[in-house]
Amino acid sequence: MAVVLEKADCEQRAERSVVPFIASNQEKQETYPIVKWVGGKRQLMFELLKNMPENYNRYFEPFIGGGALFFELQPDNAYISDMNEELINLYQVVRDNVEELITDLQKHDISKEYFMEIRNIDRTEEYENWSDIQKASRFIYLNRTCFNGMYRVNSKGEFNVPFGHYKNPRILDENNLINCSNLLQKTEIKHADFSEILKKVKKGDFVYFDPPYVPLSETSSFTSYTKDGFDMDMQFKLRDVCDELDTMGVKFLLSNSDTKLVNELYENYNIKKVFASRQINANADGRGKITEVLVRNY
Repeated sequence: MAVVLEKADCEQRAERSVVPFIASNQEKQETYPIVKWVGGKRQLMFELLKNMPENYNRYFEPFIGGGALFFELQPDNAYISDMNEELINLYQVVRDNVEELITDLQKHDISKEYFMEIRNIDRTEEYENWSDIQKASRFIYLNRTCFNGMYRVNSKGEFNVPFGHYKNPRILDENNLINCSNLLQKTEIKHADFSEILKKVKKGDFVYFDPPYVPLSETSSFTSYTKDGFDMDMQFKLRDVCDELDTMGVKFLLSNSDTKLVNELYENYNIKKVFASRQINANADGRGKITEVLVRNY
């Protein structure tokens, strides 16, 4: 096992060439995450890019979340998935119905009363009759106006994050939505468990895993992005998937917290420690710079 400790320069952008997702005679358009996401990787982008394999075939990201690395790389042939059904619906709508989504996003109001009405609609039978476009529009609206851009649901799968009290949240970013839609045209999008990639990957492909992190303490766990959560058994299952990928000749890079468990689970692989800013913690003393790990099999 190789372990390296290095401080990330989170502001620096790596120089690289990116395969265009549209015709070669057109310039690629900048894309960035459509939604804010707890644990998003934009601050670690320099480290992620520096630790990417030099070459690979198809790109896979089975915990897509906000998709910071995906939108930075703009892969020409990709597979993204997540167990968060609302999130996957959003990406599918952006790909297939971006103009209708833009139109629907224009209707939203910025007030606590309106926010609570939209937030609590998933407690009613009416929500079952909403179109995928309406649900995607609601997802973006709540993400931009709720506290810290968190996505959290209760055991019934009901969104329960409070109003964020932002003065001028940017709910509609039309240019980015159109650019993201263009990128997603060549992307397979699935509501699926991360292990489903084993049916898709081939030798020479690359997988980036950004799962819910192993908690640093009992109070720091944040895995309620689906009603079923993500427990320790799933962390072991994820390690087993990585082992299988390794035997198949598939390259993988994985992010996780720097805990004893994670270091033991992946002791047979290359482990690099990087510094990241921790934004969400009930205890103010637990915020700030902490170490995370990047695990890779190449």
